Amino acid sequence: MDAGARLALAQDFLREAVYASRAKQAAGSELARLAAPRVKGSCGLGAAAAVELELSPRGAQLYAQLWPAGHADLRALQATMERWVVEQDALDRDRNHFLKAFRHEHGFDRRAWSPNLLAEYEAGLAAIAVREDEERSRLAATLD
Repeated sequence: MDAGARLALAQDFLREAVYASRAKQAAGSELARLAAPRVKGSCGLGAAAAVELELSPRGAQLYAQLWPAGHADLRALQATMERWVVEQDALDRDRNHFLKAFRHEHGFDRRAWSPNLLAEYEAGLAAIAVREDEERSRLAATLD
């Protein structure tokens, strides 16, 4: 497998770790919401990242493609997965905080925004997306 294809699979593998963790986080957040109302000012992601290291069916497929003979150091792999889940959680919080601040300052109806304001909004989201892609790619490149 060439390096580009392997990097793409490794990035997908890290995304799967986030998806599994998000499912865990969503379940925990819903239970917490039922126990107590949401705290005003929270971004909706809960207090901290929830980390789930069990592989989803798709995660297991990606694992088999990346490491057909098994990974040499599962603890290191799990540490990388956990690191990415925590980093992704922080990036999602940054995105949510940007959205909240921008909308509070300029209103929630994008149709009322000027073209310049809309461009500023889209550029802010794009900058966060670029940072996310770069960080995921950097970390995926370390998976061996």
